[in-house]
Amino acid sequence: MKPRTRLLIGLAGALLALVVIGGVMQAIRTLLWDLSYFLPTWLLTPVLLLGLALIAVFAYQVGWPWWRALRRQREQKRFSVGNEVEQPKDRRQAASRSLENIDQLLQRLSDEVSREGLRQEREKVEEELNRGDLVVVVFGTGSSGKTSLIRALLKEMVGETGAAMGTTRSSQSYRLRLQGLNRSLQLVDTPGILEAGREGLSREEAARRRAIRADLLVVLVDGDLRASELSVIRSIADLGKRLLLVLNKRDLRGVEEERRLLKLLRSRCQGLITADDVVACSAAPQSVPRPGMKPFQPEPDVGDLLQRMAIVLHSEGEELIADNILLQCRHLDERGRQLLNQQRRLQAEACIDRYSWIGAGVVAANPLPGVDLLGTAAVNAQMVLELAGVYSIELSKQRARELAVSLGRTLAGLGLLKGAMSVVGTALSLSVPTLLVGRAIQAVTAAWLTRVAGRSFIQFFEQDQDWGDGGMRDVVQQQFDLNRRDASLKRFLEMAMRQVVEPLQRPKERQLPPRPGPREAEDAWGREHRGS
Repeated sequence: MKPRTRLLIGLAGALLALVVIGGVMQAIRTLLWDLSYFLPTWLLTPVLLLGLALIAVFAYQVGWPWWRALRRQREQKRFSVGNEVEQPKDRRQAASRSLENIDQLLQRLSDEVSREGLRQEREKVEEELNRGDLVVVVFGTGSSGKTSLIRALLKEMVGETGAAMGTTRSSQSYRLRLQGLNRSLQLVDTPGILEAGREGLSREEAARRRAIRADLLVVLVDGDLRASELSVIRSIADLGKRLLLVLNKRDLRGVEEERRLLKLLRSRCQGLITADDVVACSAAPQSVPRPGMKPFQPEPDVGDLLQRMAIVLHSEGEELIADNILLQCRHLDERGRQLLNQQRRLQAEACIDRYSWIGAGVVAANPLPGVDLLGTAAVNAQMVLELAGVYSIELSKQRARELAVSLGRTLAGLGLLKGAMSVVGTALSLSVPTLLVGRAIQAVTAAWLTRVAGRSFIQFFEQDQDWGDGGMRDVVQQQFDLNRRDASLKRFLEMAMRQVVEPLQRPKERQLPPRPGPREAEDAWGREHRGS
């Protein structure tokens, strides 16, 4: 803004202020003149000051809260704008942010082995992010001619190559430059899929892992697709991979037979692969015998494939790399969350075990007379708070109590309290002395219902505090049914005998069942699930 313009704006502001002040002074003078008709002169000034004081008090009482609220809104808006996550400008930036999220996951994992494995996978993805090559993976059965196709492509692109050929038992990579591409190209030969035996399955798994990391996948077949091949193609296409389907050994077919097979392949892969991405080639044509002369060896016919690869890589190469890296980041993030959920589940189960035996001890010391009262012992608000903390969810004590009461009512409404008494009573009545059977049944029932409630809350927290379509009733009923299965109930009762029944049979000690610490509870939970 020019100095002259600023001067003019300042003068206009000053003039406006003088006009406002003059208007206010004129209003006060007029008010004093009107009041002089009704009041003595000595009373005019006190009345005026009192009026101004009342106006000031009113402005403070009304205006100040409004001003504070306005300032708070502005500060919140400024804070939200300042802390708003900037949208990534491109896929590379999005991948970098995904790696940062994975770093945060790594910090929360306590298991050294799991953390190290995830860290190594993260480093591989970061290397992929910083690499400069386009990766094209040739994928298919062992007899489809993958290695021959690699050899033909290399010869066509860069001339003769000395790479070892033959049956591929591990991935082989060949790096080259393709004219017109700013990036280098990696051609990767993978082991065959759908081979029999343990080694065949192992090689297929390696081939699938390599295919998932490809920017462009060339799937080679030598005829119509078998159901197993189509299933593999579908699973890879569902991941969002760019595929080219290549029909090999065209030299063994006539023109009409090739046209028919291509049409059939395009029909089977409709919705997975576009029609233009289904082409034919002849990677290693058979020699033609010539009587009295050396057999004629035709050159490989991979022109259609090369042309389609060039079109795809030139037009979509950068997007293919970015999409591939984002896909790998997504899988890595899912893997990290799975590990974190496993860790949380272990900690949550330990928490449930601890509160189960605490509740059982309280009931054993002071047995409750009514089954309905046991419903309140089945769910403990403090357990809910601890479970929420395990899943990094902020939960108030009031909300935890509400959840506990609601689940207790659900247990009672479904008739699960009496059902639990029946299940536990039947199991314990034959192995517990008659004198202690009542206390033991009530204590173990309280522990078992606490376990049912706790595992229901695990499902609730794992689903982002959502009970699902069926609501709390379905989740509680499902956990009740799972915990009453023979194997699960048997393991629980074995623990109950040690934690509840045996201490009750030692009346002189007059002690509650032992309260397991976190480590003991984790070990017990680990033994229980290893036994399953």
